[in-house]
Amino acid sequence: MRQPERFSVLSLLRHAAGRPWDRQWRDAQPKPAYDVVIVGAGGHGLATAYYLGSQHGIRNVAVLDKAWLGGGNTGRNTTIIRSNYLRPESAALYDHALKLWPGLSRELNYNVMFSPRGVLMLAHTEHDVHVLRRHVHANHLAGIDNEWLTPAQAKAFCPPLHIGTDAHFPVQGAALQRRGGVARHDAVAWGYARAASAMGVDIVQNCAVTGILRDAAGAVAGVETIAGPIAAPRVAVVAAGHTSVMMAMAGLRMPLESFPLQALVSEPVKPVLPCVVMSNTVHAYISQSDKGELVIGGATDAYTSYSQAGGLHVACDTLAAVCELFPTFRRLRMLRNWGGIVDTTPDRSPIIGLTPVPGLFVNCGWGTGGFKATPGSGEIFAATIANNRPHPIAAPFGLDRFVTGRLIDEAAAAAVAH
Repeated sequence: MRQPERFSVLSLLRHAAGRPWDRQWRDAQPKPAYDVVIVGAGGHGLATAYYLGSQHGIRNVAVLDKAWLGGGNTGRNTTIIRSNYLRPESAALYDHALKLWPGLSRELNYNVMFSPRGVLMLAHTEHDVHVLRRHVHANHLAGIDNEWLTPAQAKAFCPPLHIGTDAHFPVQGAALQRRGGVARHDAVAWGYARAASAMGVDIVQNCAVTGILRDAAGAVAGVETIAGPIAAPRVAVVAAGHTSVMMAMAGLRMPLESFPLQALVSEPVKPVLPCVVMSNTVHAYISQSDKGELVIGGATDAYTSYSQAGGLHVACDTLAAVCELFPTFRRLRMLRNWGGIVDTTPDRSPIIGLTPVPGLFVNCGWGTGGFKATPGSGEIFAATIANNRPHPIAAPFGLDRFVTGRLIDEAAAAAVAH
């Protein structure tokens, strides 16, 4: 199998005269059978395929998607990366991912544009102050960086932030994780796809799964697709907002609800916002992309839906909050908006692991916080599939916790569900 050309200064010089670049991954057609079939070609699914090959030597893998690679939540999120969660289980999971981000571009030989510019989480009420300071102390106990800032210190770190007392919800402090930041969502998907394809993984786009096949003993036997049946003893569902639909094909009812989540970007401007700013109380978060656009998001819509549009009033409320936090941004025009479908669990923590159906694995329930976990999620999910038992970090996030009652409640720590 021909390996893709490595990116380097020399390769850029070779192509400067107009020599075309090779395709970055193969446009594969499905084979009759695989060792593992992954349903969902988003960041988590592609990362899982990559780590199955690179760390476990399982390369006879197919990644199937009903549309195009990275066209779901991976291409629709706002790219925030952090690990300052409250519960020890969550902190371990997200910090495992955060430790992988700095070296990801080198590992994949693909620039994912990771930028550890810092994530500033604002407190506006006495309750916010108590909650965020509790997070800071919990993170310190877990060995995770997080620090408390006064309003003046928050403004010094983020100069455009308005900290005056004339706001409806004045800033009373902030928690800062300096290692947090953003990355380029498309590049993450493309980098994993390129590296997985080079190892022999088949990425099959426009191949919707219409059923999950089971043998006489009830174990997974493969999947039914619009291109025909594909046999596989292990099937992993990583389908975000459509996970409930996929798992129902195997007779499983999931503890999930799907909601629309909207985001917007402004017209591009010169660098003006040095970090990521999040606020749970006013339901808004904002960062600046490398193209100069201000990337803005808020709370999920209040109703369950598979719509990728969302209600206009939610976007309007978010922009009103942003304008109060950053008065200098009021004259900016919005360039475009979009929506994604997020899947949320009762405790706002993901589900990673085995299911009651032998050979069927699931990775879901990330809500709006899945992007930040992409490398860590892929690595521990790949280990779970390869060994047919939960990775130690994934063990607390099993589906059985909704029976035992050992929930991992991150509703408050997630902040705007992120």
